[in-house]
Amino acid sequence: MTSSYTVFRSPYSEVPKASRGRLFAEPESRTRNPFARDRDRIIHSTAFRRLKEKTQVFVAHEGDHYRTRLTHSLEVAQIARSLAGALGLDADLAETIALAHDLGHPPFGHAGEDALDDSMKPWGGFDHNVQTFRVVTELEHRYPDFLGINLTWETLEGVIKHNGPVTDKLTRPSWAAVTRFNEKMDLELGGWASAEAQVAALADDIAYNNHDVDDGLQAELFRLEELLEVPLIGPILQGVRSERPDLDDRITRLEAVRRMIGAMVDDVMGETLKRAAVTGVASPSDVRGLDQALVAFSPDMLEDLARLREFLFERMYRHWKVNRTRSQARRILAEMFSLFMAEPEVLPTEWFVKSQNRDEAGRARVVCDYIAGMTDRYAIEEHRRLFQLETWT
Repeated sequence: MTSSYTVFRSPYSEVPKASRGRLFAEPESRTRNPFARDRDRIIHSTAFRRLKEKTQVFVAHEGDHYRTRLTHSLEVAQIARSLAGALGLDADLAETIALAHDLGHPPFGHAGEDALDDSMKPWGGFDHNVQTFRVVTELEHRYPDFLGINLTWETLEGVIKHNGPVTDKLTRPSWAAVTRFNEKMDLELGGWASAEAQVAALADDIAYNNHDVDDGLQAELFRLEELLEVPLIGPILQGVRSERPDLDDRITRLEAVRRMIGAMVDDVMGETLKRAAVTGVASPSDVRGLDQALVAFSPDMLEDLARLREFLFERMYRHWKVNRTRSQARRILAEMFSLFMAEPEVLPTEWFVKSQNRDEAGRARVVCDYIAGMTDRYAIEEHRRLFQLETWT
């Protein structure tokens, strides 16, 4: 992932050499700018490698062709890098935040997050964005002089604020780790993040809307014909069929998804440039001081996406096959959580040691961290080892 050629640099782009630095001072890299160095640290992290068997809708064992958190993160990073470059923003920073955005997700996608949040309710709950922040600031341990991977201020800001200001969340017990860190390094949590972080957030929306359509079709949860009346994808699909009636359903599907990605990227570019002209932003600080996001979809696109999401919720996310998997996932994580809290001595040695000499809330967070770091496959195997007698033979 080398730096891309940028025709121009926007006045509100972040500049690597002007970075606000790291919590722990380090000599600069001779070969990489600070944001590219952050990217490489994320790619080499244990949490990033585990994304290869963490999923969103389908569980890892259900098929090799469905997206995992890893392939999703790579798709988001590609879209973010391309979009940032086209807008004259720093492509390394946008790509870095995109690659980091899912590091805190537990196994089994949103079902896993819901299960952990329910289990952790007495001790502050679980939030995957906060977990991602904790992964990069304390849970990864790869360096002798500090916990975490010591990312730059701009990357950390983007990780925790890419969806907008977060001060309204700081009173939640699950956000305590962010508040503690912010006392050491002020991330200006009440303002918007950089334009690059906002690009990463929109790239996430573009990627998951498109790959959910693709995966849903591939899983035969709905058919191409059922999409013809759905805004955005319907007209695009009709256009592909009109122009290329010779294509089979597979290539038609892939071409329609490719065009939908292009349409969404074009929409973000148009709306962002319009907002930049109206607001007159001329620096990164101007972006942070706006009363709304700079990088955004147009109102028409937002309306179309809402209709598309309604279709996906009805036909995919609440499909009985997906519901069955979601139910299994919730039970697996809930049962393991309860067992580890009642009998911490059955935790692997490293995690058992971490759980000792803590109050109940501290022990619960250790158990939560252990489970959140699991892949889908490891969670299934660990549950089988703990609860199924036939594994004793």
